[in-house]
This record gives sequence, C-alpha cells and structure tokens, in this order.
Amino acid sequence: MNSISTIIITRNEEKNIRDCLVAVRWTDEIVVVDTGSTDKTVAIAKKITSKVFTHRWEGFGAARQFALSKCTKYWVLSVDADERVTPQLKEEILAALSTGNNHAAGYAVPIKACFLGRWILHCGWYPAYKTRIFRRDRSSYSESKLHEAIQVQGEILELKSDLLHYTDPNLFHYFEKLNQYTSLGADQIVQEGTEFRVSQLLLRPFWTFIKMYFIKAGFLDGIQGFILCVLSSCYVFTKYAKLWEHTSKRESCT
Repeated sequence: MNSISTIIITRNEEKNIRDCLVAVRWTDEIVVVDTGSTDKTVAIAKKITSKVFTHRWEGFGAARQFALSKCTKYWVLSVDADERVTPQLKEEILAALSTGNNHAAGYAVPIKACFLGRWILHCGWYPAYKTRIFRRDRSSYSESKLHEAIQVQGEILELKSDLLHYTDPNLFHYFEKLNQYTSLGADQIVQEGTEFRVSQLLLRPFWTFIKMYFIKAGFLDGIQGFILCVLSSCYVFTKYAKLWEHTSKRESCT
C-alpha cells in the first residue's frame, strides 16, 4: 500500500527531464508520457525508465489521464518536468504513506516557483497548494485542456515541504508558454459557452495586476515580482483577445 508511481508529461524538455527523473528515482515506477517532442527528451527518459509512452496531444487533462492509466502502484505522484522533488519532500511523502493513515486519499504540497532567477513568495503564487500525491483507485483527471484538476474521492491532507518549480528561466520561455496557454485558455472558454464582452478586455487585466501586485504583495518580490504581475495582466488580456478572435464576426481587409 506504500508503493508509488510517478507520472510526468513532457514535450521538448531535454533541459529538464534528467534532473526531474533523478529526483523521483526513489519511487517504485516512473511513467513518462511524451506529447510530441522533437528534441532528446524521449531518449533521455528511456535511459532512466522503461515506461515511456507517446500520446497524441489532446490537452493536459487527457495526457495526465493517459499517464494515470499506465500506472500500476497504489499511490501516484504527479510532477512536471520543470519541477523538483526535494529530499525533504521525499522524506515527508514516505513518512506520510507509512503511517497507515488509511482515511487519506491524497496529499497537497506547497509549490515554490522560481521566476527569472528569483523565488516568488508573494503575488498569490506561494504556497499555492496543489494535490500531487493521490490514490490511483480513487482519482481521475478532468478533461480540461489547460487547468486540468485531479479529482480525488476522499480526504486531502497537506504536507509542509515545498515542491520546487523552475517555471520561467527567461522571458523568451515565458512568451512561448504565453502563446500556447492563452490559446488553450480561449478554447476552453469557448467550449464552456461564455460569450466575449469588451469589459473582459478592459477590466480583467487591470484587476489581475492590482490583485497580484498590491493585494497579494507582489511588490515584495522585487523587479521580478513587478514583471510577473505586468505579464500576468498581459496574459489575461491576450486570452480574452483570442476569445474575441474566436467568436467575433468581422470583415476581412480588402
């Protein structure tokens, strides 16, 4: 009952995947699902685990559910390629699973993100608890293409040790993700049947900055915190601009 499968979704993660895999080698099984890498991600992963699968991209929820279907152990640990399980978190996970706490169906961990070389401790980003350890027989992923959620039947307890997230080492990386994620976000809004309103473009980006920088004390995270808050408002603006692009009827230039 203490056995653990680790699942990791990858795409062009050759710079991250080795360190990520090494950090979870202590688990009983590592399942990597690659969604179309064109670099050395798959080759690197195969040197560390034999359970490497390719899967057509259908969104994050579908990819993680596919990975979950390939697991065979009692518990599942879900991490991203740019995340690192620290020795402290490893020991806390093992201790929690060895206590025989049968009523727990999952465990949430605090995520500590590194943005442009600085750990972000405000902006609403920390501790950002997320359920990352859960019982395989009681869990499934939502079908959301972007903000997929693990749906766990049972009690979720919290651990104290951080899961480290090396999210954006540079702005080029951030803007690559921004373009992909805002498109997925706009598609999701369309699927939910939400109609575009001009107020979404005018008010939501502004409110995002105010909330993150002032209410969530992003100013305490220095210049990186300011940049993050500005870019987050741009993210929101871009997502709703793409929603307008999806749903509006407009004439072509002639």
